[in-house]
Amino acid sequence: MAKAPVLTPRAKDFPRWYQDVINKAELAENGPVRGTMVIRPYGYGLWERMQGDLDARIKAVGVQNAYFPLFIPQSYLTREAEHVEGFAPELAVVTHGGGKELEEPVVVRPTSETIVNEYFSKWVQSYRDLPLLINQWANVVRWELRPRLFLRTTEFLWQEGHTAHATYEDAREFAARIHRDVYADFMENVLAMDVVLGRKTARERFAGAVNTLTLEGMMGDGKALQLGTSHELGQNFARAFGTRYLSRDGEQELVWQTSWGSTTRMVGALVMMHGDDDGLRLPPRLAPVQAVVLAVKGDPAVLAAVRETGDRLAAAGVRVHVDDRTDLPFGRRAVDWELRGVPVRVEIGPRDLETGTATLARRIPGGKEPVRTDLLAEVVPKALEEDQALLLRQARERRMARTVEARTVEEAAEAAAAGGWARVRWADLGPEGEAALAERAVSVRCLVTEDGAVPDADDAPGNVAYVARAY
Repeated sequence: MAKAPVLTPRAKDFPRWYQDVINKAELAENGPVRGTMVIRPYGYGLWERMQGDLDARIKAVGVQNAYFPLFIPQSYLTREAEHVEGFAPELAVVTHGGGKELEEPVVVRPTSETIVNEYFSKWVQSYRDLPLLINQWANVVRWELRPRLFLRTTEFLWQEGHTAHATYEDAREFAARIHRDVYADFMENVLAMDVVLGRKTARERFAGAVNTLTLEGMMGDGKALQLGTSHELGQNFARAFGTRYLSRDGEQELVWQTSWGSTTRMVGALVMMHGDDDGLRLPPRLAPVQAVVLAVKGDPAVLAAVRETGDRLAAAGVRVHVDDRTDLPFGRRAVDWELRGVPVRVEIGPRDLETGTATLARRIPGGKEPVRTDLLAEVVPKALEEDQALLLRQARERRMARTVEARTVEEAAEAAAAGGWARVRWADLGPEGEAALAERAVSVRCLVTEDGAVPDADDAPGNVAYVARAY
């Protein structure tokens, strides 16, 4: 009788496969309140590495970290009409505290544009105070009706940047810089994620923004996932909160603003873009453990060789873990590390000692080969870089192979229903076609130019829409 697979095969049930990976790789579990999640140490370790790399990139463009309160007076949200209308269905509102009814209800932050502007209006007095560049790492709450771990949860972790500038041009360029130099560079070069950079349509734009830039990725089942956004807020919030500055000409002017964010959704995207039927496949530049050295048997000589190999790899700059738990079956341990997506396994047993070799198992391309132990410190780093590039290439090739050129709403909808994306000229689609697609649970993910760049305007000649079903 055939042995049951550890995970549900992706082709059989992709959502169940995703849940299996989250559970068996010990990334997260459902919290006690519907829509919340408990992020387990291995899953949080992935988020920590994402957070650390992104934080360095954000600071490199001149942004400083700060922190704003979790509770926001409800009246703050009502000052910007489009913003409150966009978030109203998702708000969690506190009406009682300390055993009595509050004089004014407070909202658990869904995002912080309103409370940030309350303080920006105090901090900005003159053109000398600009640009004001602030970021915070925090949690937010958006009441989620159809939760899914990491992808859509009532509470999630993120970073949210908020900036104020003297001119429209400065704000626009800064939003584009975050989009391109921080988010896209990080996702492609660290997460090995293939992303399409584009502009949201008016229908999909962030509530209260004048323009939203997005990064869209194709998951393993062909659906799209929004991985990060950078918004031009214009002067909407500045006008609502009176955020003004004294210009060089001695005039009182409203500031121009941006906001931008990325979330723990990236952990879910990592699973769905790179994972296979054996579990996670982690990009080596992100992986908390890049190589695990496994003892096949508990012989003293084997254990000594395993620990020595671990030390050599660590000295070569590899993030390494030594697995000498020989009280557990070797096969079980190997499967567990494979499930967790560790890029490289180095397996050493008694026979390997005789030949002066170790077995090198590579998670991303698959396969095993013997390698001389004295060459491992040279071979493993090279393999990690090769496999980092391979992951990105595989993701990009999948998207290109499953994206079709469409001319009509019907063709675009059919492509999405078949598990892929469509590219259709925006002039042939327009808001009416977008609304028709929405009735079939298909959305315009973003607009790009004919050559794939980010358009300057929604209605720029030659704009092309990427169309897909999405998470």
